[in-house]
Amino acid sequence: MTAQDAVVVESTGGASTRSRQALVVALVVAALALAIDQGSKVLAAAQLTQGERIPLVGDLFGLSLVYNPGAAFSIGSGATWIFAISGLLAAVAVVVFAARMRGARWGVALGLVLGGAVGNLVDRLVNSPAFGQGHVTDFLAYGDLFVGNVADVFVVAGVGLVCLNLLTQTPRTTAEGERTEEAS
Repeated sequence: MTAQDAVVVESTGGASTRSRQALVVALVVAALALAIDQGSKVLAAAQLTQGERIPLVGDLFGLSLVYNPGAAFSIGSGATWIFAISGLLAAVAVVVFAARMRGARWGVALGLVLGGAVGNLVDRLVNSPAFGQGHVTDFLAYGDLFVGNVADVFVVAGVGLVCLNLLTQTPRTTAEGERTEEAS
């Protein structure tokens, strides 16, 4: 094995480690996000009365327990099972992307999206009225616009970080320290 072959093997191993790092970070962040989301929903269901609004920042933000059968703004409330399947497919897609991406910043971004997607998927699978047709527990009231939950916040934050990661790509370097093509 020549010195050049050793550099190729070493650099390939480093890329693999960074790629695994993204997946591991994504799974850890997703697990934490899921735990926080589900814990907040249990707390909301135990402490809030459905239909009652508790203002926190005047009329701009408050708490209001709602069981949402649809997507955002209760769209598609008659097709809850479609959202369960979509959530499952989204979770699988995020794991596949995380396995292909490099670095912890991609892991954090994709982990937030994954944790939020799985948080709402869990509601659809285990909440009433039936498996795969459960209503999502929402309790964060944004004025009179909509009521969401912590999973929604994680998804939006994760997508924002994905966009930021795409805008702030870091250049790759060779073993000799020379810059090559842009990579993320």
